[in-house]
Amino acid sequence: MTGDDWLATRFEENRDRLRAVAYRILGSEPEAEDAVQETWIRLSRSDTGSIDNLGGWLTTVVGRICLDMLRTRRGRPELPVGEHSPGLADDVPDPELEAVQADSVGLALLVVLQTLSPAERLAFVLHDLFAVPFEDIAPIIRKSPAAARQIASRARRRVRGTPEPTGVDVVRQKEVVNAFLMAARGADFSALLEVLDPDVVVRADAGAGAYGSEAVLTGAASVAREFTGRAAAAKLVLVDGMPGLVWMQRGEPLIVFSFTVTDGRVAAIDLRGDKEYLESVDLVTLKA
Repeated sequence: MTGDDWLATRFEENRDRLRAVAYRILGSEPEAEDAVQETWIRLSRSDTGSIDNLGGWLTTVVGRICLDMLRTRRGRPELPVGEHSPGLADDVPDPELEAVQADSVGLALLVVLQTLSPAERLAFVLHDLFAVPFEDIAPIIRKSPAAARQIASRARRRVRGTPEPTGVDVVRQKEVVNAFLMAARGADFSALLEVLDPDVVVRADAGAGAYGSEAVLTGAASVAREFTGRAAAAKLVLVDGMPGLVWMQRGEPLIVFSFTVTDGRVAAIDLRGDKEYLESVDLVTLKA
């Protein structure tokens, strides 16, 4: 058997598992097949002599490919999930998930997974359904192992039905946040006043305070003066699935802006620069 034949055989031994991982992350059989095929392409181009654990390497690669596909998909509708999922012989390893074990290979869980952010989805599927350690998940989502654990825990609460804020119009919030960003960036004081609730409050944690943000700022006029002409470097993002802003340097987030929008106006802005928070928050870039 040639080296290529041996590699192909080992990949086929892992194909079903990789397809199951990809399907649970993506919720689409065609996309799962694409992810598995791309994994094979990357394997065939890699120096396999440096791979100690082929199964772990393949799981990591297919997870990273799926994460990229999810992030590309954000902003357009999810593909409808199929009625059947690929088979999976592995048991769910986490006893905390007994309430959802019956649905772990079915349609119900896939529907719930569609409500999660890409990082939440990947961390939950890899750890809770496939027993991948957080130390291996962390590099895929570019977080620390502790942050990956927090992200998976947050996803697990959502999967198990922990109440989350409801009634938020995500599309409308994006419009309001983008209007705030454009007005601030363009130093348009009047436009800022229009998008701010008269009683708006801005709160900053110690991490944001280190960059000069006041702990608390209230009133539309005061907030407008504070932000006029000062958002040139801010970017529109999803902050744990909700539209917000982030200020970054050299590709690293320094301050995250989380918005509360009420009746089409900004009612509150929370500025978060705490290191632990920045490691755990999930940020996905949006188009303005």
